[in-house]
Amino acid sequence: MRRAGLGEGGSGNYVASGYSVYEEENEHLQEGLRDKVKALKSLSIEIGTEVKYHNKMLNEMDSDFDSTGGLLGATIGRVKQLSRGSQTKLLCYMLLFCFFVFFILYWFIKLR
Repeated sequence: MRRAGLGEGGSGNYVASGYSVYEEENEHLQEGLRDKVKALKSLSIEIGTEVKYHNKMLNEMDSDFDSTGGLLGATIGRVKQLSRGSQTKLLCYMLLFCFFVFFILYWFIKLR
């Protein structure tokens, strides 16, 4: 009996050559897939390294902001103590001096 679709040459040659074509195509596709997986792996490793670096920077910034907040809180406390005392005249002079300095700086910047 003859099967439909087989050539007139030997049926073994047709099946073997078809198998090798599919096998070569599969190997070629596997190589492409391996290359893509390698690229994704290296990309994910680089992303992980970048995330670790940014987390470290964020932790450092967090500690810097905490220390700055403490310093600012202490300064505000001192200013409140100044305003509570009988030295309100000194506080007014300090504020006027600050406004004067800012005015001078604004004037220099405006002239440029």
